[in-house]
Amino acid sequence: MDSGNAVFYSRVLTEVTLTFHIIYATIGVGVPLMIMISQWVGIKKKDEHYILLARRLARGFVITVAVGVVTGTAIGLQLSLLWPNFMQLAGNVIALPLFMETFAFFFEAIFLGIYLYTWDRFENQKKHLLLLIPVAIGASMSAVFITIVNAFMNAPRGFDVVNGQLVNIQPILAMLNPAMPTKVGHVLVTAYMTSAFILAAIAAFRILKGSTHQYYKKSLFLFMKLGLIFSLAALLIGDFSAKYLVKYQPEKLAAAEWHFESSKGASLILFGITDGENVKYAIKVPYALSILAHNNPFAKVTGLNEFPNDEIPPLYIHYLFDTMVIIGTFMIVLSAVYVFGKYKRWNFISSKWFKWLIVAGGPLTVIALEAGWWLAEVGRQPWILYKYMKVADAATTSQHVNLMLILFCILYLILGIGSVVVLRRMFLKNPIEQEIADRKAEGR
Repeated sequence: MDSGNAVFYSRVLTEVTLTFHIIYATIGVGVPLMIMISQWVGIKKKDEHYILLARRLARGFVITVAVGVVTGTAIGLQLSLLWPNFMQLAGNVIALPLFMETFAFFFEAIFLGIYLYTWDRFENQKKHLLLLIPVAIGASMSAVFITIVNAFMNAPRGFDVVNGQLVNIQPILAMLNPAMPTKVGHVLVTAYMTSAFILAAIAAFRILKGSTHQYYKKSLFLFMKLGLIFSLAALLIGDFSAKYLVKYQPEKLAAAEWHFESSKGASLILFGITDGENVKYAIKVPYALSILAHNNPFAKVTGLNEFPNDEIPPLYIHYLFDTMVIIGTFMIVLSAVYVFGKYKRWNFISSKWFKWLIVAGGPLTVIALEAGWWLAEVGRQPWILYKYMKVADAATTSQHVNLMLILFCILYLILGIGSVVVLRRMFLKNPIEQEIADRKAEGR
């Protein structure tokens, strides 16, 4: 296997790992907040259903955390094995946030263990709720620190370059790079949003399967409200992200929008096909790209014609952008209609077809999440460290990356199937109706 194939397989393996890991990582960040909100609502309303919701979510959360740890470890291993030149160049700079991410995870894990062990050992639920605060903070801070590493790769800062080496490193300045605020904000709110919509989809599915228990109805309403709040936040931060790209990575925005020639009053392009110069069969929204980029319908937007051909990202990221935006818009509309319709008592939101839309929203949100991450990573191409090191220069020359790809794919297949089987058995063998009956029998 030549060096070109080593680069190719290294990219594929890293992409497969990130694609699989991001699902569990997102759940790992978002679900602790959902647990905390559920328990808080239960305490506030003195409603045992929300307390049980928090308890059941916490059980399932442990499984996803376990898988997330394995895949997170795989990413750390692959950074050293697949991208040794990058780690040699930038390893000292990103060491601090990587260490802090590990510390945040252990902080979360310790309090999660205490929280799970002390169920039914607190007479005052408010005191038990306090244990969830460090769990939620630890989960979110893990995401913050690992996202800072990604932000640094997009906007390197905090060092000098001498003879091809990074010296005079200032770790804090490197962490506080220009990409950090929008990337961290977007990762956090989309994690909360995705978790809320997945949990809403599960509740809607159980209702469709015949359950009439108030537990699922309350769960559905709670998570659709939370999904709406965080999807609107994601929309706002997404706008800030576009403004960031205009200033710091204009070629990424231009590639995502197939904006080939710099022009004023630029249109936003949806769908279509292109040969690299012309766009056909697309939906064009006049002036929308200029508004997105500069809040000015007549502002000039930089086109791909102003960048070297070898520094232009792959043009298929346009479809990733479309996928992310369209699904995000759909989920905002769906959740807004449901929440508003609930207050207005619209009958159609209780219909089967609307519930199936909510069920579909779970996997659709995951697809949007994956598209967003692919857009973020592929859109940085050909750079692994923006403007300092290209992907082709960072990869290993090992002849065995293709074998590693096969072995890791088998591992992810086992982990994926195993976690689904365990979660299904955990909840199907202990339905909410049975758990409530058992608790009543125990006098709780």
